[in-house]
Amino acid sequence: MIYLLGSFDYAIIAFIGILFAFAVTCIAIAGLNKYLPKDMGRQYAHDGSLSAGKPRGAGIIFIFVFVVAALLFAQMNVEIGIYLILIVIEMLTGFFDDAAEKPWGEYLKGFLDLAVAIVVALVYLHYNSSTITFAVTGTTLTIPPVLFGILTVVLVWVSINVTNCTDGVDGLSGTLTIITLMTFFVLDNLMGVTDHFNYCILLFVVCLLGYLWYNATPSKLLMGDAGSRAMGIFIAIVALKSQSPFMYVLAAAVLIVDGGLGLIKVSLLRFLKIHIMKNVTTPIHDHVRKKSGWSNAQVVFRFAIIQIVVSVAAVYMVMIQ
Repeated sequence: MIYLLGSFDYAIIAFIGILFAFAVTCIAIAGLNKYLPKDMGRQYAHDGSLSAGKPRGAGIIFIFVFVVAALLFAQMNVEIGIYLILIVIEMLTGFFDDAAEKPWGEYLKGFLDLAVAIVVALVYLHYNSSTITFAVTGTTLTIPPVLFGILTVVLVWVSINVTNCTDGVDGLSGTLTIITLMTFFVLDNLMGVTDHFNYCILLFVVCLLGYLWYNATPSKLLMGDAGSRAMGIFIAIVALKSQSPFMYVLAAAVLIVDGGLGLIKVSLLRFLKIHIMKNVTTPIHDHVRKKSGWSNAQVVFRFAIIQIVVSVAAVYMVMIQ
């Protein structure tokens, strides 16, 4: 909370904070990656065995750096502080799963995600109204708090899990998350939503860039669930704080399609015995690698290009409304 000292222009503090977040992430990963658990190879992922032996769970490093940077350089309040705690909790549940000899069950992780999502909904409703803005039209709608809370829980749970499912190609989930977050950052500024949480988006992005320095193909380490689950909850909180949560559908379109189709396919088969997309390998990034012969770099670039195009179109719609 350096800004409380009052002897510096906050613009300078914010500038230093961004450089600090990136530099400390790079240094911390370089020095601490040897202490991370080792990946045993992802059994069901295309070419998943190639990741065996790499340090896994690097999310614990860049998420802790983000939290420290936010506490030092962002203009904090109680609401943001609670969100930071929830992000750390989600990160730790992922890290303990990464480090466990026997992976946690899907139901346990799903329940923990649900519990965190409920807390996010309660905290948001305590500090904010249940009025949302449809960014494309500029119209507002006040949703009954109970319904808003239910929708928020769905948003957070879905965001955590689709982001997690997208983590299977070097640099993919991190790159898509950066594009999604910067889409919301631009939208927030266009719509005049520039509260204290807005700066945290930039800190999170530069911490992710520090991680991607080591995760770009061929990667030297993996974020694991510690990173992907934390990214998912952060995206959901950003969408909520934008006051236009339905823009999540466009800002995170590729994340939703890539990770979400697999969730739908597995859920329908497991609970309703309905088998859809029999000839489609999910997540979609495995399908295009296995069936279309895309390289890892092609998957990252092409998925990123698609999301950038969708994001640019979404931003322009808001600009001209």
